[in-house]
Amino acid sequence: MDQREVPGDAVMTRIGQAVMLLHAGDREEARNRFGTLWSEIGESGEALHRCTLAHYMADTQDDPGDELAWDLRALTAAEGLAGAVVTEPDAACRDATAVRALVPSLHLNLAADYVKLQRFEAARVHLDRAWDAVEVLEDDGYGGGVRAAIGRMERRMRGSAAGE
Repeated sequence: MDQREVPGDAVMTRIGQAVMLLHAGDREEARNRFGTLWSEIGESGEALHRCTLAHYMADTQDDPGDELAWDLRALTAAEGLAGAVVTEPDAACRDATAVRALVPSLHLNLAADYVKLQRFEAARVHLDRAWDAVEVLEDDGYGGGVRAAIGRMERRMRGSAAGE
């Protein structure tokens, strides 16, 4: 995800620090920090924070079922933001834009989770939803990377279907 953080958003800063640990290969410390943050913000925290945190927390899981549960939390938070009551228009617009850019990746991750769990029909549903959501992505490194990853998953699933 493109980490365009808002000045003064301490939660996004802390999420970003844990993401750096994750990308550096320290999954356990990243998982610990994400866990601490989740206990602070929980199910009632801001949707963008919950979505981003759960999205990355999923990547730290060893068990595919746990990974699926975190990815589902991320999608639920994203969907909650879409239906949220706007009390701060600027912040809500910013958060909604950030979450829209995450939606294709969220569905891609869910497709991958379901493939790991050999639930291919559910994987197909989420891969189709990822394809449906890519039009919101810009033609930049992030957008290109997500599109390429969706394409790889498409080929992988076709290969799985051919081998059945």
